[in-house]
Amino acid sequence: MTDTRRRVKLYALNADRQWDDRGTGHVSSSYVDRLKGISLLVRAESDGSLLLESKIQPDTAYQKQQDTLIVWSEGDNFDLALSFQEKLGCDEIWEKICQVQGKDPSVEITQDIVEESEDERFDDMSDSGPPMGLPSCELSRLEDISELISNCLSSPMRKEKLAAAIESEGYIRKLINLFHMCEDLESTEGLHHLYDIFKNIFLLNRNVLFEVMFSDELIFDVVGCLEYDPASPTPKRHREYLRQQATFREAIPIKNAELLSKIHQTFRVQYIQDVVLPTPSVFEENMLSTLSSFIFFNKVEIVSLVQEDEKFLTELFTMLTDLNTSDSKRRDLVLFLKEFCNYSQNLQPQAKESFYKTLTTLGILPALEITLAMDDQKTKTASIDILTYIVEFSPSVVREYTLQQASNTDEDQMLLNIIIEQMICDTDPELGGAVQLMGVLRILLDPENMLASVNKSEKTDFLNFFYKHSVQILIAPLLENTAHDKPQKEDYRSVQLLGLILELLSFCVEHHTYHIKNCILNKDLLRRILVLMKSTHKFLVLCALRFMRKLIALKDEFYNRYIIKGNLFAPVVDAFVRNNGRYNLLDSAIIEMFEFIKLEDIKTLCSHVVENYGKCLDDICYVQTFKALKLRYDQHQDKLKDRERNSLDGQSEMEIIEKGETRGRWREEEEMWFNEDDDFDDNDAVLPATNDILTKKIDTDLESIGKIIEKKQPEANGPKMNNNSSQKTTVLNNNANANATTGQQTGNALAGSESKSQLFKRGLVDYEGGDSDEEEEESGEVNKRPRLS
Repeated sequence: MTDTRRRVKLYALNADRQWDDRGTGHVSSSYVDRLKGISLLVRAESDGSLLLESKIQPDTAYQKQQDTLIVWSEGDNFDLALSFQEKLGCDEIWEKICQVQGKDPSVEITQDIVEESEDERFDDMSDSGPPMGLPSCELSRLEDISELISNCLSSPMRKEKLAAAIESEGYIRKLINLFHMCEDLESTEGLHHLYDIFKNIFLLNRNVLFEVMFSDELIFDVVGCLEYDPASPTPKRHREYLRQQATFREAIPIKNAELLSKIHQTFRVQYIQDVVLPTPSVFEENMLSTLSSFIFFNKVEIVSLVQEDEKFLTELFTMLTDLNTSDSKRRDLVLFLKEFCNYSQNLQPQAKESFYKTLTTLGILPALEITLAMDDQKTKTASIDILTYIVEFSPSVVREYTLQQASNTDEDQMLLNIIIEQMICDTDPELGGAVQLMGVLRILLDPENMLASVNKSEKTDFLNFFYKHSVQILIAPLLENTAHDKPQKEDYRSVQLLGLILELLSFCVEHHTYHIKNCILNKDLLRRILVLMKSTHKFLVLCALRFMRKLIALKDEFYNRYIIKGNLFAPVVDAFVRNNGRYNLLDSAIIEMFEFIKLEDIKTLCSHVVENYGKCLDDICYVQTFKALKLRYDQHQDKLKDRERNSLDGQSEMEIIEKGETRGRWREEEEMWFNEDDDFDDNDAVLPATNDILTKKIDTDLESIGKIIEKKQPEANGPKMNNNSSQKTTVLNNNANANATTGQQTGNALAGSESKSQLFKRGLVDYEGGDSDEEEEESGEVNKRPRLS
């Protein structure tokens, strides 16, 4: 993906002094052999063709306007401009240009501009030259004045000299006098020239001129000049609106004359920018940056003056929270406060923090509890705006206030619950207020902006509060509307509200853990939400599906078992079948959900879907999802069968190994016994004791062997084992032949314990059909343990 920092629009100035759009592309700077220098290259976004190849000349004046515009002249009458999508890209190219020309990137113009004009009056113009001479301010010279100002707009130096000349000669007042004369004479042509003159004076972008034009004495006349647009068949009536219709309301009388004057001036200048002046082009908008700055600093000054007047603000909040205050008065107070908060958006972060801290200290949140619940729509809307400003800047302030209410406020009086109630009860058919309040709740419930420190855990405390005191209010409309097998209300407002609630719940599923999990289980929430799959409003069906998709995306076995136990895929499959293969968003969303189950190999859900809905889904052939899901299921089953088979085989092998080890261990002990026998004399008293110990071991081992054999008898293929001692057996002693001498030497000793010897011999047998020890050694199937020493 191409870096958007370097995405630009290329403009060229045409013969009519209008900017033509030459296309959108991506700019780079690199060395071009043909041009023998570092050049600016713009390649078209659509097909990669070269829109611009311009060498960065060491003496060309490049100008950076605002943060995203670079303008320069290519030749005598060919001006080019790059308008960047992002400031960062503009800064990178500007640094490259300055590097080539050896300039500091902090400059806005890389060269001192000295241009020659077609008009002879600019021939002697230079930085050190005399100020510009202006034509005499007469009705007959209005066209010359208009042409002069228009021609100066293309050169920064000319603009500077022209602005200085207009200021020093008091030219604006002279032009206003001509305006009165033209209106008295009804000179339409003169009024049209004055419109062009004042519009272009605004484009000079000079604060000293704005100070003159926006003074109380002249501002209405300036607005009057801008009423006579040559493109409009009839004059506008801006002055009439500002004087008669735009009435100023003082919620509380403002005694500070400076503050009052600033408020009036700011409103009028804002009106000029938004309404009176024609919509600026991309370049003219940058040429009006000083006008925006003028309004910006006015607003900052107004906020500072109001904030410093503690008596004024204290009186305002006292009236706002007073139960005896009339609704109309309260509306005026809230509207003023909203405008006050709106102006505060221009403050720097530190000043803004101080501003909201002041409002919180004075009791803005208790006041909003009253005004949010009022029936008056303007009051309610303004209160929502104020709350939004506060929450967007510092959600922790609202959370802290809410947690303080937990111990001393009724649930229905808590700010958080009032917000939810107002969201649910919004009477606007389009639910504008509800949408805004849902955004507020989303910010408050977002763990990403919650603080956690040693002394407090805001995340834990606030989420505990919300799920204990508030979530039941939020989901009440949802539970009410899904009490039966299909939605109870299908009017537009109701389904819009349910959509907002589901969006917020989906956010909670994604960002909260056990809190929302407990809620879903206790309220059987997913089942109730999936009732909405039968809604006639497709967007609501998709909202319900999105909620389930969020649960599945977590790959949490808790949710998976809940879905399987409740058979909760049934409403989804029913909706899929009802859709009947129509190629729409619902069809794609359901298929995507099953595709996710397959790709993530969620075995429990995969098995549940195939076993319960396989017949319904087998016929879906226009996608491979369900066939692949069935294949994945079959693979799981094969693995399970192999595992069970291996488990059984492993058990048999273990028994054989256990049997072999027992026999091997017994023989090792036998050999050890016979070997050790050589060390004793015939009359040694130790032998009987050794015989007793060995006999006990033999008894134990025989019992073990017997149990194993009895257990294996039903499964054995060889002859059955009979433990009857009368059965004829062949006695095989591994040491009988090898140690014949030893046997004779010990004969006397063994003769005294005949019964034990018989038991000993009976244990030393290989049963018919069994493998001999020699065969075991040759095959290597059973490895004997090392002999005991």
